[in-house]
Amino acid sequence: MSENGLDRLRGERILHTVAFRLRYAKDAAETRIFLYDAELILTGIPQVENFQVLREVSEKNDFEFGFSMEFENRAAYDAYNTHPAHQAFVTQRWLKEVADFMEVDYMGTS
Repeated sequence: MSENGLDRLRGERILHTVAFRLRYAKDAAETRIFLYDAELILTGIPQVENFQVLREVSEKNDFEFGFSMEFENRAAYDAYNTHPAHQAFVTQRWLKEVADFMEVDYMGTS
């Protein structure tokens, strides 16, 4: 597998992904604000690496956006999940503004 694939997730690295649909239209101002704020807040958490905001292009599901980020190991991932900024984002924004989501976490195969 190439360095561009999951092969780069060597050792204990975790790729955390979430696909989601917001309660707003894809091109609404509220959507742009949510995506901007999410990136600002989540990249401020020290353990988050390689954060990306993604737009879904497949017609095979109803999700419209995605986030992906990497963590050095399980301890970094757990620290992110319990970080006060992440907890506040989830309770104050995510639970109110996200209509549906699916979370998938990966580790490399080698």
